[in-house]
Order: sequence, then C-alpha cells, then structure tokens
Amino acid sequence: MRKIALITGASAGIGTATAEILAENGYNLIVTGRRKGLLDKLKSELGVKFKSDVLVLNFDIRDRAQTEAAIDSLPKSWKNVDVLINNAGLAAGLAPIQEGSADDWDQMIDTNIRGLLYITRKVAPLMVKRGYGHIVNITSIAAKEVYENGNVYCATKHAVDALTRGMRIDLVKHGVKVTSIAPGMVNTEFSLVRFKGDKARADKVYEGLAPLSADDVAEAVWFALSRPAHVNINDMLLMPTAQANITTTVRKQNLSQTETS
Repeated sequence: MRKIALITGASAGIGTATAEILAENGYNLIVTGRRKGLLDKLKSELGVKFKSDVLVLNFDIRDRAQTEAAIDSLPKSWKNVDVLINNAGLAAGLAPIQEGSADDWDQMIDTNIRGLLYITRKVAPLMVKRGYGHIVNITSIAAKEVYENGNVYCATKHAVDALTRGMRIDLVKHGVKVTSIAPGMVNTEFSLVRFKGDKARADKVYEGLAPLSADDVAEAVWFALSRPAHVNINDMLLMPTAQANITTTVRKQNLSQTETS
C-alpha cells in the first residue's frame, strides 16, 4: 500500500519539488495551496509520470476555518496521513523594524506560524492515533541566525524552529518523527514574493553565485523520510557552497551581503 504525504504550499518551488520526489518514490499525495490551477497541473503531471493518486485541497492556510474544513473533508481513504510536510511559508518585505509594514508582518506571522500550527493541530492527532507518522517542517538558515532588515521573517522562522523541537518532545512517545530542514539561499519564488513581484531585484539576490535549487531541498526531505524506523533526523542545515552563513556569500570572488535566506 502506498504511503500518503500531505504537502502544504505545493503549487511551486520546494513544495512542488518535494511532491515530485515523493511521487517518484511511491507516495500518494495530498497537495495544498491557494493556486488551484497549479495544483491541478501538478496532479495531472504526477499521475501521468508516476501513477500517483493526488488529492488537491485548495485553501488559504492562514484561515483556521478553511484549514480545519479542508482536513475534515478528507475521504476516509485519505485520512491515514503518514507524512506532513509543513512547507507553506514566505517573506514579505525587507525593512528595518522601525519602518516595517504591519501588513507584511501579519502575512508572515499568519502563514509561517499560525498556518503551520493550524494544519499540524489537525493532522498530528491522526498520526498519534495510529502510533506512526513523520512531520517535516521547512525552516531556514533564518531560524538559526538573523540579518539586517530580516527581523520579523527571522522571528517567524525562529518560532518554527522552536515549535519543531517542542513537537519532537511532545510526539516522541507516540512514535511520530519530527524533522527540521533549514535551507540557506534557494532560487525559488521566495525573493519574487518578498519584493512583491520586482523581478529585477529578486534576480539580483542570486546574482554571481549558485544557490540551492528546490530539488536540492526536496532531496534533503527525502533523505530524512527514507531513514530506517529507528533513525530520526532532528535538524538539517543545508547551504550553497558559496554561502558560509546567513550574510556571507562569495559572488564572483567578492564577499557581499545577501538580501535573503
């Protein structure tokens, strides 16, 4: 019988890449996000290429009622979720604390923290009931360090790091694994979203170096999931070779400050 993985924020980037590698390795998938067209396209592609069954749940994870209703709506055959990938997350804006946008703050807090909590609260009991499961939280190097103008984004990822460690303690007695995957710079829609569609500024973030790809992060997720039953990867920090820490990168032989992680 195929295992079932639920992936949030599956419409692009790390979420899509993770869906692909899990489908390739025999999983059926529940993919969630706000962009139904992209989720439907992913469903079609994975069904054709890997013969995976894919269930699309189209909702806004920031909305607790929508999140609860989506999980409650799962058919009985889809309720045995083996793996939860908490991938949905974003950065909005890049400004000093005294100039930050409260709307940006709310968007990051609601997505990165509240959304993760809402869906975990619905899925974790299903795992506890079965005495089996694995929760993977996609955090960031920003969960380990902070950088100029990244104040609230870093705070949200630090919160997810703390929640991951707390979940591990709470769920270990129920046989549920919990893992944090913390990437450095990844070339996805991250910077395009942060800079509100300013492609020129987003492209500049990765100029002169080779960042991680979404596939690189998905492979790290798969590594954690594919360990034997007695092995749990608590925390994995994944960096581009050209990035030493959150602010130090090598770009065409020059050290420079990065605007993202």
